[in-house]
Amino acid sequence: MYKLIILGILILAGILSQISGLFQLSDLIVVARQYTDQWWLPIILVLLQTLLFTFAQAGSLFLWVAAALYPPVTATLILASGATLGGVSAYYFSAKLSETWVHRVENSHVYKVLHKQDNFFTLLAMRLMPAFPHSLINYSSGFLKTSLFHFVPAAFIGIGLKSYVYSKVIYQATSGAPLQELFDITTFGPLVLLSVIILAGVFAKYKYDQRRGISSE
Repeated sequence: MYKLIILGILILAGILSQISGLFQLSDLIVVARQYTDQWWLPIILVLLQTLLFTFAQAGSLFLWVAAALYPPVTATLILASGATLGGVSAYYFSAKLSETWVHRVENSHVYKVLHKQDNFFTLLAMRLMPAFPHSLINYSSGFLKTSLFHFVPAAFIGIGLKSYVYSKVIYQATSGAPLQELFDITTFGPLVLLSVIILAGVFAKYKYDQRRGISSE
């Protein structure tokens, strides 16, 4: 039971640190800017993201660092790689902490229903949704034993698309463009719309499968 409490505390701490702006981004960017010409800096940024995401901390803050230092494509690769590796690490960490409790509930109806929703498109939709806590996706996926064949590509593609959209705005802001565009609906609106469309498709398929299952009985 105490392991589940630890998981809950870590998820809550990660969400709160992301909301509260616990880390001083300006100081981090100033330090990192001195080493942008070094080949190892992107690797360090990926590893730092991996560490933070593993323990449900605000790895997403590196969006502001990578996007301010590198062109959008480079920043996107750094962010998608770090978040995906951190997601996989958090997945296994969560699975290890919850394995005893999962054995007790895996035959329950609720667990089976949630486990059936393990698919690429559901995970992709959640990754695309702006401000959706990645720690919640990572840890719940480990708890539900989500297929890594769905989890990994959904994380890389979803986070990659979202990172590219935001990275373009932040990178342009370093050249004098207004940063307010980041909070404009024309920036995050398409991400929300795509996420909603995907979820609607997943829900429609779920209802269709339900009806087909009932009719076959």
